[in-house]
Amino acid sequence: MKLLIKKGRVLDPGQKIDGTFDLLLAEGRIVSIQPEIRVEADRVVEASGLLVVPGLIDLHVHLREPGFEHKETIGSGSRAAARGGFTTICCMPNTSPVADSVEIIRFIKEKARKEAVVNVLPVAAVTVGQKGQELAPLTELAEAGAAAFSDDGQPVWNSALMRQAMEKAAGLGLLLIDHCEEKSLATGGVINEGEVSRRLDLPGIPAAAEEIMVARDIILARHTGCPVHLAHLSTAGSVELLDRARAEGVPVSAEVTPHHLLLTEEQFLSRDPVYKVNPPLRTEADRQSLLRALRSGLIEVIATDHAPHTEQEKNQGLEKAPFGINGLETAIPSLLDRLVRTGELSLERLIEALTIAPARLLKLEKKGRIKVGADADLVLLDLDGTSLIRREDLQSRSKNTPFLNTRFYGAVVLTVVGGKVVYPFEKND
Repeated sequence: MKLLIKKGRVLDPGQKIDGTFDLLLAEGRIVSIQPEIRVEADRVVEASGLLVVPGLIDLHVHLREPGFEHKETIGSGSRAAARGGFTTICCMPNTSPVADSVEIIRFIKEKARKEAVVNVLPVAAVTVGQKGQELAPLTELAEAGAAAFSDDGQPVWNSALMRQAMEKAAGLGLLLIDHCEEKSLATGGVINEGEVSRRLDLPGIPAAAEEIMVARDIILARHTGCPVHLAHLSTAGSVELLDRARAEGVPVSAEVTPHHLLLTEEQFLSRDPVYKVNPPLRTEADRQSLLRALRSGLIEVIATDHAPHTEQEKNQGLEKAPFGINGLETAIPSLLDRLVRTGELSLERLIEALTIAPARLLKLEKKGRIKVGADADLVLLDLDGTSLIRREDLQSRSKNTPFLNTRFYGAVVLTVVGGKVVYPFEKND
């Protein structure tokens, strides 16, 4: 099938492209990029007035399958991704059973092949059962198709084991993602430890709980020379540690979530559990530090940490509700509206952090870029359009987003995966 996209503004920071072009897609690849392409095509998309960018890549998503299908499935999560402009998503291993075996990795890949409308890359657990006591069979997991390793939701608390995992992952050429949390400081905490937690008389999670593990991982990366990726940074102290490490040439990378870029602990004055995430929303000073680090490229990647839960679970009150916010369907409109439109973040930097930056970390040489021979994964955005976040439109099985009934400037118009339009959905999808 040939798909021709006409007269869109093509923006690819990785290829340093920003101009009006036609794109021809065929057999799952980009086959031509020209100011004008005249050819017979099976489908023509008129993209005048729209922005054409590489398909977005999210290296931190929870799809909940197997084991928690009442919250999300590979199928429903992939549809949420397509609606949000994401063409490749990496699913975390905290399923039931944990994705620490070849059988579960193969199950996820086969399920995705049959039911997903976007590329789904399984992330395998670092340790058996995510218990931090014994390394999972990393070589076998990589051979089965794991795209990265993480015990996300749990830190690899044993430093000797973390060192072994870093060395093993480096030898396999795969990304090692660590959830930076010192559990002895964080356990029992509900929101950020600070003024708001004291006002609400709620147990807090101190910034130090994150920063201690960030420092530990940086020290191990410096000592071993093996890369490590820091998940969902949330504090100014973590940014300072990262800045110092990168200046010294330590092989460490990091991500930040949309909710940590847009929201603060002040939201908890409403006592609404929808804002409960781990790491918690921090202070305005922390938010500004994260934003500066993203602008400069110190933090390379934006990742949603899409974490679906049922309404019943999230409505248990702040102390009992699980941590997590949905992010796949709200990331682009919220970031375009609240950061790009306000001038706090450039459009080019936003797209870079969602495309070529995660592609490089995951070593996906044919994704995250618009060039001849690359995978035909693209998204068309309307910067002047609007998105109303309505419950009935969300494709995720869960609706735990603080942005319900919010209208944003910026909209996903079309998502293409492997040369096939996967959003808007066909009526029989």
